[in-house]
Amino acid sequence: MAALDQSAAQADSRKGRLIATPAALYLLLFFMIPLGVIVTYSFATRTATGRTVLTGWNLSSYDKLFSELVLRIVWRSFWMASVTTILCLLVAYPFAYYLATRAPKVRNILLVLVMIPFWTNGLIRIFAIRFLLGSDGPASQLSENLGFGTFRILFTPAAVVIGMVYSFLTFMVLPLYVAIERMDWKLVEAARDLYAGGTVAFRKVTWPLTRSGVIAGSILVFVPSFGSYVVPEILGGAKTMLLGSYVARQFGAARNFPFGAALSVVLIAVMLIAVVINQRAEANRA
Repeated sequence: MAALDQSAAQADSRKGRLIATPAALYLLLFFMIPLGVIVTYSFATRTATGRTVLTGWNLSSYDKLFSELVLRIVWRSFWMASVTTILCLLVAYPFAYYLATRAPKVRNILLVLVMIPFWTNGLIRIFAIRFLLGSDGPASQLSENLGFGTFRILFTPAAVVIGMVYSFLTFMVLPLYVAIERMDWKLVEAARDLYAGGTVAFRKVTWPLTRSGVIAGSILVFVPSFGSYVVPEILGGAKTMLLGSYVARQFGAARNFPFGAALSVVLIAVMLIAVVINQRAEANRA
């Protein structure tokens, strides 16, 4: 009997490895190998002619990460990503709470409305925001009609933040909706029965129970905002260059592959740290 159980377990193990092989090959070819190339190039040398030499590995590209220009761009990317995350949280939390407390029919309609932007190409959506914020767009025309003059916000940090909030708001809404919808509402009712006001019940019960959704949503918004490329390129100007745009320029016009690779490694490290924070939050919640 034991031999039969062992044989069945081995068969299941082989079947599992067979099923996982395509996914493992995909990750190897399109994630691990490119990641290894990026890490290798970050230690390479750039010649005076712009060629990348893979001999004589050094840390010169990482030394440049602490230059004043790079630190300024990193800081700008950090605070703009932080502002985007905070604004998304302030907008998404009340909406997710309202969404989770509606009847199923209304809830499904609202969820579809939340997902509609994802059915449109992101580049088209950003150009739509550019039109709305442009000097000839509806926002500027409304400002002129109200007597406030031309509405000039395009190619400013504010325009970039607006574009990123619009692009990543759904990433905040969905985790918050899941956390609020799965919350044990009996605990809130118990708090109200014990004469806790709405504010106290939210602070003592609702917020702690939905904190995992807040953390997950914040990570899903902060990470792509920190390395955003399309939004700053279309809505920003020379003074709103973020880290994603700076990395792209190293691989493009500057032809400084080692330095671009080192910057990419920093972005990957930020993503890994965010994943670890999220996993620890989920573990503490469990």
